Amino acid sequence: MRLDRTEPAEHHYWSASSSTPTTRSLVRIVLLGKTGSGKSNLANTIFGEKLFTTNHTPNSGTSECQAETRCVNERSITLIDTPGFFDAGRSEEEMKPKILRCITECAPGPHAFLIVLKVEKFTEHEQAVITKICQYFTEDALKYAVIVFTHGDQLPKGMKIEDFVSQNENLSDLMKKCGGRCHIMDNKYWKNKQQNSYRSNLVQVDELLNTIDKMVVENKGCYTNRVLQEVEKEIQREEEIIKQSSGNLPPQEIRNQAKTKVSEKFLIQLAGTGTGALLGAFFGVAVMVRLVLTALCNSRKILCLIRSHWNIFCQIQC
Repeated sequence: MRLDRTEPAEHHYWSASSSTPTTRSLVRIVLLGKTGSGKSNLANTIFGEKLFTTNHTPNSGTSECQAETRCVNERSITLIDTPGFFDAGRSEEEMKPKILRCITECAPGPHAFLIVLKVEKFTEHEQAVITKICQYFTEDALKYAVIVFTHGDQLPKGMKIEDFVSQNENLSDLMKKCGGRCHIMDNKYWKNKQQNSYRSNLVQVDELLNTIDKMVVENKGCYTNRVLQEVEKEIQREEEIIKQSSGNLPPQEIRNQAKTKVSEKFLIQLAGTGTGALLGAFFGVAVMVRLVLTALCNSRKILCLIRSHWNIFCQIQC
């Protein structure tokens, strides 16, 4: 599917001083990439503990969207691990709830997208993934993107990741679109504690987080658009309802329940909207943003009409 890029990207900045990374603010980071690229292992490496489910079978990979929050180097960070949104052959029925879950988990918007790729020979399949990423990501969304390579042990001795990227035209082009932001990890072999070694996860995690800090400051906060903002408004409405009916639940539990309810509600309201439109809206493609907002608006009008007729019917019966 080719997306129309003749229209500008739909984007807004979620203006809040707390968006700058401090010990008191939350930084939301979404991990994206094909199945088997090492997203879950990368998330565990960043947090320094095994929180995200990993598998090692040929067809393994993250099956559900998973979010975890921890403090890393005086930063409060939420990592959102995703299934292979850019994989070929995924059904609409399978992917739609997972995309919506990702959108609700990162509302009102992520501070960073980590595009996760493996250090390996690039086949047609890998090229297709990069093509899809470039197809869906607007220029504005790419301002919030960082490429992170996994399987760093496959990098030839003495070579830096920038040298590896320069060997592939499509990779080089993607890195330029991401502002030259590129890092490398190895979730299995680079576990040494050396603080001055290029091939050390300790060093690379620190450099990655510094890159994200700088990016957030330059972007004046997190990435957002009207769909993400609409989702956040719905979450806040649900939070108020839960607060009134559930007593003294912890704020995070209230938030989690609200996100689940909104995700389920939007899945019903967007039943006729394709996954391509949802991904396009997530990444700010203007026509897709309008399509999703229109679908939500029409769904609510229908629900209001049904409620109105039901109330009239009840009054007649009484």
